[in-house]
Amino acid sequence: MDKFVVIGGKKLVGDVSISGSKNAVLPIMTATLIVPGNYKINNVPNLRDTQTMIKLLKIIGAEVEYVNNTLIINTKKCNNPHAPYDLVKTMRASFYVLGPMLSRFHHSQVSLPGGCAWGPRPVDFHIKALKEMKVDVKLDQGDIIADGQPIGGDIIFKKKSVGATGNILMASTKAIGKTNIINAAKEPEIVSLGDFLIKLGAKIDGLGTDNITVTPIEHENNNIEYDIIPDRIEAGTFMIA
Repeated sequence: MDKFVVIGGKKLVGDVSISGSKNAVLPIMTATLIVPGNYKINNVPNLRDTQTMIKLLKIIGAEVEYVNNTLIINTKKCNNPHAPYDLVKTMRASFYVLGPMLSRFHHSQVSLPGGCAWGPRPVDFHIKALKEMKVDVKLDQGDIIADGQPIGGDIIFKKKSVGATGNILMASTKAIGKTNIINAAKEPEIVSLGDFLIKLGAKIDGLGTDNITVTPIEHENNNIEYDIIPDRIEAGTFMIA
């Protein structure tokens, strides 16, 4: 499609339902890997990216069913903490599995979105933060291989990063000790992810602010139903129209 042609002069009248936020649902889908359990996620948009994430969860070992904008996910039998390049190259959000797999397996192998270099787009923020959490991280033929249980501490981002904040939030849920994320992203999608992690059993303070503190999960909740927030870009588009 080269262009849209809009013939104006008619006011929009009526009600419209806003789809679930893609940028909120993708990290929450990966967060189901942290605690083996059963999850029901509502208001999930039927998009190529959500379908790609379903494929990735299945590769890791999850059982996933998608019916009427609801995801039913069982992560009890997951045993393959590997995100291959064929999927990661089609969707950068696949990189969100790095933190959850470290939390659960203390091992994570994720292909770099762009192949064999971790720049210029800031996956280096993810890597640096994990190294500060005493995780052993190395690059092997285009894959990031991370080993070890994350250890809490002060993680300071030079620039705000939604992806890195999300990954470190998830890595912190089963870390040793508290984690303070300084200069954290404040977007609604990060707040929503934090709310989901709280349902898992983590204690999180400061969501929606520059500084987030995560106290790891002590008592796991492995049977969760969660509603995805509406897509703010879609809502804004209708408001403008």
